[in-house]
Amino acid sequence: MAKTIYSERRKFLSARLVEARERAKLTQVQVAETGIISQTELSKIENGQRRVEFLLLLDLAQLYSQPIEYFIPSNK
Repeated sequence: MAKTIYSERRKFLSARLVEARERAKLTQVQVAETGIISQTELSKIENGQRRVEFLLLLDLAQLYSQPIEYFIPSNK
């Protein structure tokens, strides 16, 4: 897979995670207080500096009340 495609996908996912968290009216600190992930790690994921594991993505999707498909780019 080309690096640019990978980078674009990571940017998309990072942006969607931020958007979903903000729609849920949660701060990074509030997410960290749930025990799902630390604020530092969440920040790194949202800034594209870290990968997100699938099980963590499932937990965040549930916390943010979003379907998992929301975080997956369409191939249109």
